[in-house]
Amino acid sequence: MTDTAAATDPAELLATFHKRRDLSVAQPTGSLALVNTQWITDAAPQPVWAAAGLWSPLPAGESGLKVTATASDGVVVDGMLVDGEAIARGKDAETPSTIRFSDTVVGAIIANDAGEYGLRVWDAQSEGIQEFGSIDAYGYNPDWVIQASFTPVEGLSVGIEHLKDGGAERETPIPGEITFSKDGVDYNLAAFKSGRALQLVFSDSTSGEQTYSVGRFLFVAPNADGTITLDFNNAVIPPCAFSYAFNCPMPPKQNRFAVPIEAGEKNALKKDGSLLHEV
Repeated sequence: MTDTAAATDPAELLATFHKRRDLSVAQPTGSLALVNTQWITDAAPQPVWAAAGLWSPLPAGESGLKVTATASDGVVVDGMLVDGEAIARGKDAETPSTIRFSDTVVGAIIANDAGEYGLRVWDAQSEGIQEFGSIDAYGYNPDWVIQASFTPVEGLSVGIEHLKDGGAERETPIPGEITFSKDGVDYNLAAFKSGRALQLVFSDSTSGEQTYSVGRFLFVAPNADGTITLDFNNAVIPPCAFSYAFNCPMPPKQNRFAVPIEAGEKNALKKDGSLLHEV
């Protein structure tokens, strides 16, 4: 096989994609490394599991958290060892802070829609990384490369549940509608913005049987002519399949397929082939 053929054959491209995914989730700040996400909402300084120091919120409208630590705690914020108090800016700030707890443990401050801030902690030697074997996936399936239509719609939103929110829905803006027909069934899917792409959160009849129970993600981008390609071979399992410290969105009703989508990733596996996480 020539280099040109290897670079254009869908099955070869998919194999490369899977190899890169296996590598990416095991990076020092990859999905497997996340060991804690703790929201800091009480005024009193509080400890955070897997991190040193005491953490407390800032006044409303300010980005980040305050950390109180002694030099012996070894907390380094923006390159400076904390001995007293320091401000760690959030990911929503123009220049987010870097936080280091040790040679293998780092942190970052994230924000939610309510203006609250939390500390995320990654450990490059986490149990998940130590146990991880691979991401199980289907082989290339051309039947699930769908040519669909994308229609921009202003003011459209859908209620999205998250795994740890106890059934509560977050009203999420949807930039448009994705429509197509397959095997005599019409579909109208909801995908929300994720950076420059659209994120489709979906489930199907394989969910909880052959594939991760919560559902899967597919990242797509509309074409200039109003079409959009849904290549479900590139579907990925969500971050919560690798770490319980994530709170993943769940598929809205219109994104729950009654048929099996035997394409894309299935589950995260341990070295012995068993499931890394079950929900």
